[in-house]
Amino acid sequence: MSDGHDGGGDLRWLLTYADMITLLMAFFIMMYSMSVISREKFDQAAASLRSEFGAPAGDQTGGGSGLLPHLGAATSPRLEEPLQSVKDQLEEYIAENDLQSLLQTREEARGLVITLVSDNLLFPVGEATLRAPALSIVDRIAGLLQDIPNLTVIEGHTCSLAIKTSRYPSNWELSAARACAVARYLVEQWGIDPVRLAATGYAASRPVAPNDREEGRAQNRRVEIVLLASGPASEGEEEGAPAEAGEVAGSTMESAEGAQ
Repeated sequence: MSDGHDGGGDLRWLLTYADMITLLMAFFIMMYSMSVISREKFDQAAASLRSEFGAPAGDQTGGGSGLLPHLGAATSPRLEEPLQSVKDQLEEYIAENDLQSLLQTREEARGLVITLVSDNLLFPVGEATLRAPALSIVDRIAGLLQDIPNLTVIEGHTCSLAIKTSRYPSNWELSAARACAVARYLVEQWGIDPVRLAATGYAASRPVAPNDREEGRAQNRRVEIVLLASGPASEGEEEGAPAEAGEVAGSTMESAEGAQ
């Protein structure tokens, strides 16, 4: 007697071949079905992600051309007024005067950050006296500050190269003195209310580029004018902030004046 499998003779290989073809067909059908994106499900996923990032569920005005373009508004929101207007005017001023290498703006959660490089613009090397060529740029910024009520923090930054002079024993004193020089100019020449201002020095503790090359060190030697954003969530804190800011700016500028 012979069993059922032997009855196929030389055609038994067809059974294995047919099984393989069936499995391959099922595999490719499954891959194809996974590659077809449901627009409805995609929109639902995008809306869910937008809500997690804090954007309104119906907001689909974001920029960018990535996989989830609608998330642009959530990840890069426009500044609130009047900071957005200040940024727009400064960007126009930068473009008209080809100042991209000397003056930049950027948006942060705390507000609008205006960066002025120290080299070849604000200060001589190792000094904290404003250079005459820089005054027209500072004047442009000061004119915009006059029109807004926002608190403003002026931050001095240096590179990692050490300094040790009788006036500036370290980069801490130098960075603070440079911030105070800008703050004092805004107060004395433009009448900006000192209650709105604070000046601080960070030395080399907050670099924006590596300090191992001169190109990076030049970027780190900078002064940043930070226009703080305001909002309902921080109104309680801001009520007490102006007095504190004024005290910091006033005391620091006095100490800088004594050093001169």
